[in-house]
Amino acid sequence: MRFLLISLACFLCSACVSYPAPTAPTATPALVGEDIISFDGTLLPIRTWHADTPKAVIIALHGMNDHAGMWRDAAQYWAGQGISVYAYDQRGFGRTASRGRWPGAATLREDLIAVSAAIRTSHPDIPILVLGHSMGGGVVLTSMTTGKLGADGVILAAPAVWGGSQMPIFYRASLNLAAMLAPGKTLTGERARRQASDNIEALRAMAVDPLMVRDTRLDATLGVVRLMGEAWRASETACGRVLFLAGDKDEIIPPKSLARAAARLSGDVTIHTYSDGWHLLFRDLQRKKVWADVSDWALNHAADKLPPDCPKN
Repeated sequence: MRFLLISLACFLCSACVSYPAPTAPTATPALVGEDIISFDGTLLPIRTWHADTPKAVIIALHGMNDHAGMWRDAAQYWAGQGISVYAYDQRGFGRTASRGRWPGAATLREDLIAVSAAIRTSHPDIPILVLGHSMGGGVVLTSMTTGKLGADGVILAAPAVWGGSQMPIFYRASLNLAAMLAPGKTLTGERARRQASDNIEALRAMAVDPLMVRDTRLDATLGVVRLMGEAWRASETACGRVLFLAGDKDEIIPPKSLARAAARLSGDVTIHTYSDGWHLLFRDLQRKKVWADVSDWALNHAADKLPPDCPKN
């Protein structure tokens, strides 16, 4: 009973932790040099890898505390296969002006919708696919249910769906309370004792990468946990052309949660699981298999017709 009362108090306190809602649109999304202008005029740094004669386009979203550079090797491979890639630093990460501050999941979704619209203008006649890894997958998955994404298909790679009812109640309650009392306190993740990949060289490179966010604010941690809960709920109603990727050795998002989320999706859903795959699927030692699966699906299925009962994302 004492635990239940403490948990209830913590959840009531969580109402005190809020994030700014997206402002009204004030700008037309557009690519300008090495940036993209988002819906409110914010500049989001973007990296591009162009295919000589593109047959499809991928818009790639990185995971929590990462940045657009994570896609370099995979994007070079895809460009060689005829797929142009646009990867941007999500607001609050990478080279953005608000680096280190959680912008709110709704704002991240509006950024994605703006980026998708801008790139669609540049490529009106070829399939536009949206790829999200981890937190980026959560942003993509929740954007699918808005009806504004405008994508011909989505790729969810180890999406962040370990939230809401999927996460232990004590963890959620404790995090809500901690974020309310000390939102600016930072965590490094060193105590988590979880391994993200079997590619130790890549992990070492990430550890010294100046664009990585290493000290995560508690309110940002709470923000991404809430996003994970939203993504889990969205998996029940999201419908579209989907490629779902998961690793059996993922220690960040539990494989059981990934499998449950994949099973809830509707539409034209293709699922690939990797027995040697970890969380960083595009950096793992078996990464080239993942790259090839993405390009094969993109080139062979992106133009397929959706089931009649499933609207375009």
